[in-house]
Amino acid sequence: MKIAVVGTGYVGLVTGTCLSETGNDVICVDINDAKVKKMQNGEVPIYEPGLDLLFHRNIEQGRLTFTTNLADAIKDAQIIFMALPTPPGGDGAADLSYILGAAKDISKLITEYKIIVNKSTVPVGTADKVRAVFAANTSIEVDVVSNPEFLREGVAVDDFMKPDRVVLGTTSERAKKLMTELYGPYVRQGNPILFMDERSSELTKYAANSFLATKITFMNEIANLCELVGADVDAVRKGIGSDERIGKRFLFPGIGYGGSCFPKDVQALVMAADENTYDFQILKSVMEVNERQKTIIVDKVLKYYKNDIQGKHFALWGLAFKPETDDIREAPALYIIDALVKNGATVTVFDPEGMENVKGVIGDKVKYAQNQYEALEGADALLIATEWSVFRNPDFEKIENILKNKVIFDGRNLYDLQKMIDLGYYYNSIGRKLID
Repeated sequence: MKIAVVGTGYVGLVTGTCLSETGNDVICVDINDAKVKKMQNGEVPIYEPGLDLLFHRNIEQGRLTFTTNLADAIKDAQIIFMALPTPPGGDGAADLSYILGAAKDISKLITEYKIIVNKSTVPVGTADKVRAVFAANTSIEVDVVSNPEFLREGVAVDDFMKPDRVVLGTTSERAKKLMTELYGPYVRQGNPILFMDERSSELTKYAANSFLATKITFMNEIANLCELVGADVDAVRKGIGSDERIGKRFLFPGIGYGGSCFPKDVQALVMAADENTYDFQILKSVMEVNERQKTIIVDKVLKYYKNDIQGKHFALWGLAFKPETDDIREAPALYIIDALVKNGATVTVFDPEGMENVKGVIGDKVKYAQNQYEALEGADALLIATEWSVFRNPDFEKIENILKNKVIFDGRNLYDLQKMIDLGYYYNSIGRKLID
């Protein structure tokens, strides 16, 4: 098939690249001329494991191209994916201006039937708004399909190529046939393509992310309670995770969720509920708890130093909101840095992929190390904010020789408690026994 993807952000680039991998001819269009030129020259603008291999292979084989010309991109396309940002506005509601603006531009260019696919995360009713834009600007028939993405950063290529399910919101039999043909190669092992109405598919995306955010936040609350009552959150996690009704995934406690999806989607669903005069109390609590959880490790630091960290210097391992990505949007590490600096401390950071993005946001507010051990130089203690694999089995003897004190505050529970006891560290983690 001939496919156009409007927008080459995280979702758009992964979508376009993976669609080209199964033999489709894909043109990705973006208004950022410099970004398009880099992609045309073979530069992948984001860090996502496995994406570069597919990206370069399909460019070389002529199935994946990039342009800034919308008319050229959509002229021969049977299906047009819109993968554009929907950032929260000042009131927390999703901003649809990019989606509706692109729809208006496309509506003035098409000359034959097209399928318009909303790939962006959008509020309930967006498909109707997009359909109205086309109706106002063209007499050409279109079908508007809602196709929410369920890509996890760090494993997005696998998620697209082997999805748990494909959700498609449309009542058009013509669109169903073409979309089934398009996604058929990705579900050969029997995972479902779920057809439903557009509004249900739009809500499915928000509901899924909000439920997972709730599950994470519940476990963080349990971890906090464990510390107060003397329980071990690892034991509790295993105890409830073995219940098939609950499941073992998303039960690891930590310092809150971040990224581009969970914070925005939970907030947007709450706003949608408010607009419909429904008080979504559980999600409002999730947001409140998560906001506190982001800096709970700073609370631990302040308690250890008796509320005085003026002049203290800390090493921070991890900046991205999760491992295997360079995405720092709503990353707890940024909140930790801000709180430490406001309390008079200085910080040296290291992250395998996220440092350039952090530099672009906070500049020289912190020092940047070339590796995890360089970050320890002159530090009074080590803080861990992201569970990168490279941090899981460090050289503790080397850490001891570089750090001023054998003090670690671990926001991701990376290390075995007994091992830390044997090594003689002060080790403060989340929801587990305090080792002092």
